[in-house]
Amino acid sequence: MSVCLLKNICSSSLLQMLLKLPVPDLQHTLDAYLRSVKHLVSEKQFQKTKAIVETFGKHGGVGERLQNLLLEKREKTENWVFDFWLEDMYLKNRLALPVNSSPALVFPKQSFRDIKEFAARLILSVSQYKAAVDGKTLLVDVARGQKADTPLCMDQYKRLFSAYRRAGLEQDTLITADSASDTGHVIVACKNQFFVLNLMEGSCKLNEADVQAQLEWIYEQTLSAEQKQPAVGLLTAENRTDWARARDQLLKDPVNRESVELMERCVCVVCLDDPAGLEPSDANRAALMLHGEGHEKNGANRWYDKPLQFVIGADGVCGVVCEHSPFEGIVLVQCTEHLLKNMCVSTQTSHSARSASELPHPHRLLWKCSPRTQGALASAADHLHRLVRNLDMNVFTFAVYGKEFIKQQKMSPDAFIQLALQLAFYRCHRRLVSTYESASLRRFRQGRVDNIRSSTPEALAFVKAMTDGGTSTQDAEKMEKLRAAVDAQSKVTALAVTGMGTDNHLLGLRDIAKEMKMETPDIFSDETYHISNHFMLSTSQVPTAEEMFCCYGPVVPDGYGVCYNPRPAHVLFCVSSFRESKETCSGLFVKALDEGLQDMRILCTKHTDHRSTPNTPK
Repeated sequence: MSVCLLKNICSSSLLQMLLKLPVPDLQHTLDAYLRSVKHLVSEKQFQKTKAIVETFGKHGGVGERLQNLLLEKREKTENWVFDFWLEDMYLKNRLALPVNSSPALVFPKQSFRDIKEFAARLILSVSQYKAAVDGKTLLVDVARGQKADTPLCMDQYKRLFSAYRRAGLEQDTLITADSASDTGHVIVACKNQFFVLNLMEGSCKLNEADVQAQLEWIYEQTLSAEQKQPAVGLLTAENRTDWARARDQLLKDPVNRESVELMERCVCVVCLDDPAGLEPSDANRAALMLHGEGHEKNGANRWYDKPLQFVIGADGVCGVVCEHSPFEGIVLVQCTEHLLKNMCVSTQTSHSARSASELPHPHRLLWKCSPRTQGALASAADHLHRLVRNLDMNVFTFAVYGKEFIKQQKMSPDAFIQLALQLAFYRCHRRLVSTYESASLRRFRQGRVDNIRSSTPEALAFVKAMTDGGTSTQDAEKMEKLRAAVDAQSKVTALAVTGMGTDNHLLGLRDIAKEMKMETPDIFSDETYHISNHFMLSTSQVPTAEEMFCCYGPVVPDGYGVCYNPRPAHVLFCVSSFRESKETCSGLFVKALDEGLQDMRILCTKHTDHRSTPNTPK
């Protein structure tokens, strides 16, 4: 299909053109599962698991029955795993959103003359992009291929500005409003206060001067202590069950109910932050985006349930915080890069045709807090403070080489970097663990992601040769193991992005059993299954064209979060861990990663091999 034709396909038509996500063959998944866990558990435990898996996969057994139910579900739905995956990955997770769930994009440090001018341009750029989303005029994203480009599902874009994650006692709800009928409003957060800024007044859209005047008014209002409202945004930083309880308490008052409803319906939140007073290192800027440095600084100047929170610091520290359940990182990057480019070439008039006094002032959100709610706010502030102290963030630019050098070795840059991460982990901990790398499924209808299990048997053989082999393992053998590990990683990647991954299939089998009120099959209560889903190494490649980077926290208390951005001549890594864990240390991991990447380069330069390798999607 030509790119020209792709430009003219609306999202609804594209959805019908895309294939449905396949249900993998049951035996293929069970074999792949056993292969992925064999080297992660003891031999005794593996033999127990193998017996359980063989029983599950027997002809006419429970696995075959569940497989048939999944095949039926595929026929009746657009995407058989979508709801199962969304609930398991996000909505049932009870952890607080900041650090634990919500990633952030960190912009290049800004040196604007006026924060309000920058914010006004951003808000107008958001309004224009939203109009393109609502009007279905965005160009269709494609996956580049040698023979042809593959169109990708655009479904996630419609949730950028219309979605909201509503806290629930046992499970959250992702709600999506019909936002195409009006221009909407943004919420401006300033000094822990929230204001409704309408993007239209009457039949006229606000221009840059109008928005800037409204922001000036908001700033003036926050200087007055008389109208200051409680910092209710802190509640959204609490664990989901406690926030749900506090939300139920808030909604008992009609004033609070109106404020919450305005929050839920907003296009986005724009957080005007005070200077944080920190050294503007990459690590500090990343941490500031993730948690605002707690309630004493900008941590309460947030509303984490909204998918897009644009943070604009008076000290030039800027970025966007993403509630992750509605869309993936690459959609956030595409949107954000468009916004920043549009701001640079903006031709908005700098003068309003009307005076600022003619514009209705933004509406401040009001809150009535009972003693119980005040107690919840104090608890949320304490928990956020602990999270701030616990996060160990390290942003590292490996400048010796980038993806061009790796391509010269006829290897996939992503597979190569994943092996470097396995090598770093092994050198720090002398073992490999279950590893998560996100694989996009957007070539299918309503596709989200599956898992690329990077901790392969070939990876283990390679890292052992590089670490434990010493002089007894010849460089030629190490190089052979590197290429075997890269090939294995590339094959696992290709299977995952074409809908043949292991994790979503097992999740679907598990949850269809729950849906049918069946007894939990032994394969899912087995210790190995729990070990395989405890991702001590959670990784993601988030490439950007602009000079920005993505970061997030670990997904388990004793793990690492590693986001990386391969550029032609360097690779940027954001490595996070928790200080309370005795197992992990971001600084030591980065040191091992740096050394490992350099060792892999030395090995490659000694044994340059220009043979062809299978094409990979990443």
